[in-house]
Amino acid sequence: MKLLLTSGGVTNPSIHAALETMLGRPVSECHALVVPTAQWGHPACGPGSVRGLVAAQPTWAPSTGLDWASLGVLELTALPSIGRERWEPWVREADVLLVDGGDATYLCHWLRESGLAELLPSLHDTVWVGVSAGSMVLTPRIGDYFVEWSGAPDDRTLGLVDFSIFPHLDLFPTNTLADAERWAADLGNPAYVIDEQTAIAVVDGVPEVVSEGRWVALGEQTVA
Repeated sequence: MKLLLTSGGVTNPSIHAALETMLGRPVSECHALVVPTAQWGHPACGPGSVRGLVAAQPTWAPSTGLDWASLGVLELTALPSIGRERWEPWVREADVLLVDGGDATYLCHWLRESGLAELLPSLHDTVWVGVSAGSMVLTPRIGDYFVEWSGAPDDRTLGLVDFSIFPHLDLFPTNTLADAERWAADLGNPAYVIDEQTAIAVVDGVPEVVSEGRWVALGEQTVA
């Protein structure tokens, strides 16, 4: 897969250009599936926010509100009950998976339970656009700082990339660089701290920061 790991979505022209480079054509010619599942695991989310995401209301303009050729919903909690032979073609036919935020450990659980995690390595041309937890779920660990789901056994996630992500830099009082540095101290792997104007593009396993904002690569002495 090609990965566009964001904090707030496709929020500026640089991130939009990176997305279309991955797609190989304009967004308006591409078919997307949105995955709202992570929201159900986070206490700050619920029916209203899921509705806003799926209905592409203004808050979600950088994700579902883009000019997609079509937009469908892929709810992971439903997949085990309908059978892989039914849902796998939907996934393979999509150009993009828009994976929204919420709780990354809950999302990780359902990626595994649904069977989608097993399928991901074979989706060579599909673009994964993660927002917040939708990006963090692909990392090795999210840190206890971000675990909100009471059913989480620990903070480990899928580990499809070798770095962790601290999103929403400076957006909330608890998401300062000092908070991020404390968070990263016990991870045991590299980490990026990113704001709403930053994304990490990963193609062929190589990460590249795309930013019109502020970001920090902890452990690499890189600040922008």
